[in-house]
Amino acid sequence: MTYFNEFLFFLHLFFVSTFVILALRIGKNALISLMGIYVIMMNLFITKQISLFGLSLTTTDSFTVGIGLILNLLQEYWGKEEAVKTVRLSFFLAIIFLVMAGFQLFYIPHLADGGMHEHFVSILNLTPRIIIASLISFFITQFVDTTLYSFFKKIAGEKYFILRNYGSLFISQAIDTILFSFLGLYGIVNNIFDIIIASYIIKIIVILLATPYISVARKLIKKNLHQHE
Repeated sequence: MTYFNEFLFFLHLFFVSTFVILALRIGKNALISLMGIYVIMMNLFITKQISLFGLSLTTTDSFTVGIGLILNLLQEYWGKEEAVKTVRLSFFLAIIFLVMAGFQLFYIPHLADGGMHEHFVSILNLTPRIIIASLISFFITQFVDTTLYSFFKKIAGEKYFILRNYGSLFISQAIDTILFSFLGLYGIVNNIFDIIIASYIIKIIVILLATPYISVARKLIKKNLHQHE
């Protein structure tokens, strides 16, 4: 099917955004937990390259934008301090994943392993570089995002949620795309500049589509249900 990846991409985006909404409905802890899951999945799947709209890119851009939306929602409901704490927690979880992945690679497989070890090596042997690059770009990007969103919120107050998200995410995701591409993917992917351009274009599309969806859905969730959590 010619447009199968494009269809799957929008379906993926829908589920990433919907799970963010459902987590918000459950509460702060669910949002924080979901962000940890997205961070680990982002690092696990980052090396898979696909063709989308004729461009070459990795499969995890929806996760990175989803993470930005989660942080902005945490600030919207519980303040900047909670968003900063969540960034630190996600940083810690990524380090745990890095260490545990290393153990899996160092174990000597049994003869009955059936070749599974080689598959794990193929998936995880680039994990240290990927996660270190991800940690650096993630920490810088989310610091920029939380700072910008806080700044925009001080200016606009409770109004213009969509525009505040656009402003913080457009800038922070540009930084994330450039940093991570050079630190984590240079020499691995076929064309680093294609990845940067394509990845940022896709992220812009994701942000443009996901933010209004999140905005409409959050109106159905009463703010005072979460303020005292």
